[in-house]
Amino acid sequence: MTNKTNQPEPKPEGSTTSPALVYAAEANEKQGPFLSVIIPAYNEERRLAASLGQINHYFSAQAYDTEVIVVDDGSTDRTPSIVEEFMQQDTTLRLVRAAHGGKGHASKQGVLASQGQWLFLCDSDLSMPVEDFAKFMPLLHSDYDIAIASRELPGSRRYGEPKYRHLMGRVFNWLVRTLAVYDIQDTQCGFKCFRSDAARDIFRAQTINGWGFDVEMLFVAQKRGYRIGEVPIDWYYRSHSKVNPVRDTVNMFREVWKVRLNDWRGYYNKS
Repeated sequence: MTNKTNQPEPKPEGSTTSPALVYAAEANEKQGPFLSVIIPAYNEERRLAASLGQINHYFSAQAYDTEVIVVDDGSTDRTPSIVEEFMQQDTTLRLVRAAHGGKGHASKQGVLASQGQWLFLCDSDLSMPVEDFAKFMPLLHSDYDIAIASRELPGSRRYGEPKYRHLMGRVFNWLVRTLAVYDIQDTQCGFKCFRSDAARDIFRAQTINGWGFDVEMLFVAQKRGYRIGEVPIDWYYRSHSKVNPVRDTVNMFREVWKVRLNDWRGYYNKS
């Protein structure tokens, strides 16, 4: 299987049709919205309101239909109440309540609840500006099944990230490329877009509910021949990130090994 990365093919010369209008026209021929934005959230009362406002402002101005799904991962703060307050003004917004199970578990619940033709996993802190979603659109209109944000491709930019965090990320990515997912420079960025049927196929095979679920998803995608493209983005380090550098790195190493063990045991083979 050939894994496609980096930039999409250029638009043919002489083409003047707006890509957004093309996507909207194609979406109107199919059932359901063009895009489902899926936001897994656990105790996000401090930043969720601002993110929902930015997401609504951006997508309400696009030519295609969008639904936004916040999956509350058993929060103990006001996260679900904030979503319900926004729902009174935003008819495209939905709340899915789930028992606390981790980011991978919450993401799966959002995938299963979605109705869009494309499903966009989106971190609640918007460390990638929502406007950068426009960079995904050419890949969605080509022959890709999955488009993932990358902080490592030429053209990507990082803002405010401590050097030790970047170094840890590169070491982890080396391990991932050695043991599981080849030829992808950034498996852990939380912004990923899937064709809906590919997402459901991949998430049905999911066994990891924690941070390592990104590696598992991409491993299954490559194993099943899905076409993956990487998109260079701007990325802003958030000092209040919930990632614990030591604990979560150890857990992710463990989960990468679990992916390999699962594969050896045949867990990812199609029935």
